[in-house]
Amino acid sequence: MVDVGYIVFPGFQLMGLTASAALEFANETVGRTHYKITVMSEKGGSVPTSIGMPVETKAFDDTVFDTLIVGGGRDLPLASPALVAYLREAGTGRARRVAAPCVGAFVLAEAGLLDGRRATTHWFYARELQARYPKVKVEEDRIFIGDGPIWTSAGMTASFDLALALVEMDLGEDVARSVARKLVVYHRRAGGQSQHSALLELEPKSDRIQKVLVFAKSNLHTPLSVEQLAEAAHLSPRQFSRAFHAETGQSPAKAVEYRRVEAARMLIEEGRHSIDVIARQAGFGDRERMRRAFLRAFGPPPQVLRRNARTAEVA
Repeated sequence: MVDVGYIVFPGFQLMGLTASAALEFANETVGRTHYKITVMSEKGGSVPTSIGMPVETKAFDDTVFDTLIVGGGRDLPLASPALVAYLREAGTGRARRVAAPCVGAFVLAEAGLLDGRRATTHWFYARELQARYPKVKVEEDRIFIGDGPIWTSAGMTASFDLALALVEMDLGEDVARSVARKLVVYHRRAGGQSQHSALLELEPKSDRIQKVLVFAKSNLHTPLSVEQLAEAAHLSPRQFSRAFHAETGQSPAKAVEYRRVEAARMLIEEGRHSIDVIARQAGFGDRERMRRAFLRAFGPPPQVLRRNARTAEVA
């Protein structure tokens, strides 16, 4: 049995705690209580979340946990001396591993557990983490990072990716995939995958343009001319181009290219197909056209993104 201590503090974000559902479903999948979860705080008792909902906790004691997870919050947490001391002791041998989604990384950094290690956090706070703790090797655009026994992740739903990575480490890929299906989430985004999506910049105001984007995503392997997209929108090519640019601030051609590079990036980070195959599947036709699109969208070419993803998986 793996004893998991989940550490919370006043104002922690409830989203982080919901990642414990991954451990719960892992127990269900293997048919036994593999993970036993204890929610803890410095003084124990009722601890309010960021939304005010209280959670009952157990006070710190001498219990030895296999895994400690420090909850994140909407704001930067104030790590008390007692919490820092508890984590410092646990992170130097008492616990097999210590993890922190979102701004929980600041607590680990305050305890010195991230000194000299690679780490990430919510993109909004990444530069603040680096500024406060210069000994930490902050990688601000990563979903999660496991550096030895210390794990950190981006914020919000990335806590699921972190939990699934821990489940995969303990119980294997098949169990983690089954848990992801039960949670109705993507099967553990690669740790090296970007926190940002170029597609988030596209926020059409009408259902008509949104349907066109959905159509484009489903047909990336085709040329996707303006005429095809206009037909999907039931507009003339000229009307469609004007409406699309008015709602998204981009031309249809640029939006389709973003769709292609986003789809290609996910395939590259999964590592299951060659660059040539991915270029065809994403509709680029050949790797050189895809390389130029990646340079425009991300800066580094596809080969660099694949190498970074592999490095993150091995670390």
